[in-house]
Amino acid sequence: MTQSSSLLGTGMYPLARAARLVGEDLRTVRRWLKGYAWKYREGHRVSTPLWSLQYSQDEDLGEEQVLSFRDLLELRTVARFVHQGVSLQVVRATIEVARETLGDYPLQSRRFVTDGKKIFLEAVERVGEDPKLLDVRGRQFAIDAVIRPSLIEGIEYDADSRALRWFPLNKRRLIVLDPQIQFGEPIIAGAGVPTDALASAFFAEGKDTGRVARLYKVSPQAVQAAVAFESRLAA
Repeated sequence: MTQSSSLLGTGMYPLARAARLVGEDLRTVRRWLKGYAWKYREGHRVSTPLWSLQYSQDEDLGEEQVLSFRDLLELRTVARFVHQGVSLQVVRATIEVARETLGDYPLQSRRFVTDGKKIFLEAVERVGEDPKLLDVRGRQFAIDAVIRPSLIEGIEYDADSRALRWFPLNKRRLIVLDPQIQFGEPIIAGAGVPTDALASAFFAEGKDTGRVARLYKVSPQAVQAAVAFESRLAA
């Protein structure tokens, strides 16, 4: 019996789309979330998925590797860690330690903002890495460089510190990902129009911003923001 009907309002992102939204290579994301094996001496070693996706047990979506909104934000934080030079081993340990304290999907919880540094350093110790080796320039590792952009900027939370929606362009809150609307796809805030629909219409209408704005009843600024956003994802 399928579980898909019970997952409405949780967001749905195909793997390729999720990778683009967090600014990461698809092949890398697939390895993080699906795991992989490699030859080692006379045998093989296996790297398991960093976590089990929310839809992994769903009969319709489990094999497709579709991410939920919570999966997407967890992936976003993982990508930030890796871009800061943190090894995947330490990232994995961070998730494990954080889950013990904060529960499932700990990296997208607002509580990780206050507890994150302690959790991260415990993870470093758990895998036996020297914290000094984390910064190639010899400076102290700035955990805030990951935590604050990933968990504060552009994220709105509920009273239980769970992420409700994500504004990917934080300074201009024209675009939002809300799992309650359009399956969590990027939309124009307040209008509900998907950014990919506006971008497609823009090129179909000969790049006539005003015409597209009138057709979809949004501002010209919203059309321009949608085109820029989708162009960046496609790059």
